[in-house]
Amino acid sequence: MKKQIPLALWFVRWFFPKLEWLSGKLAVEYFEKIFFTPLRYTPPGKERECEQEAIFEKIVANELKIQTYTWGHSDKPYVLVMHGWAGRATQFQKFIPELIAAGYRVVGFDGPAHGHSSGKRTNIMEFETAFKMVFQRWGEPVGIIAHSFGGGAALYAIMNGLPVKKLINIASPTMADEIIRSYLRAINGSWKTGEAFKKLIKRKYGKEFEEFTAMYFIEHIKGLDLMLVHDEDDRDVPVFQAEKLIEKYPSARLLRTSGLGHNRILKDELVIRACIDFIRN
Repeated sequence: MKKQIPLALWFVRWFFPKLEWLSGKLAVEYFEKIFFTPLRYTPPGKERECEQEAIFEKIVANELKIQTYTWGHSDKPYVLVMHGWAGRATQFQKFIPELIAAGYRVVGFDGPAHGHSSGKRTNIMEFETAFKMVFQRWGEPVGIIAHSFGGGAALYAIMNGLPVKKLINIASPTMADEIIRSYLRAINGSWKTGEAFKKLIKRKYGKEFEEFTAMYFIEHIKGLDLMLVHDEDDRDVPVFQAEKLIEKYPSARLLRTSGLGHNRILKDELVIRACIDFIRN
């Protein structure tokens, strides 16, 4: 079943090339706005059932109100699951019963401006804050399983001192230009806007866009037990991005799959079993 494309995205795909033609300055300002504004998709029925089985808790820091979920027995060690951009914690609904059966509790949260958490726009720095809030509440997990953008956000937090021993990144982007290109493809934008966007990020944050990507984070991380899971048919984040990360972090292991794409990989039994085995051993 394909994910339904929101009407707002259809409009942007029609509108954005016209805005680029009209004004490059306005186009990059608009691109910056939508780059940090995740779409909110309606969760399917299975995810809503999974949500109802969780214990809900809102945790608050500064202006962030983060919706958290826990599944399983409170006396068990926990695994933290981290969704990707425009995702939700309940996207791990296939993982949760398997992790519980393996003897773990599962904690997840909706990132800032995602799911039931507050906000409309967000960035990787706010995700780091949310990670720290969860660790303050539940302590250090035995491992993190992250999907897509969530994997980069986890690496950013780990680079900045978050104590994590085991991380599994599933279908996670790693390379600056590829990340920007994926957004531009989604809205029919041109690379001219991408170049201008990188300059805008440097002016606003005092850092190159590359310094907010996994390829940069991994150079500043030691001692992390890392597994990458990536599908050869992932059109959103091609598998070569995982291969490039391993060139910089050779101790990481790569599990390749095929025929699963970017999102169905979260429902595959062999992937789930491999992730549990990695966490356990």
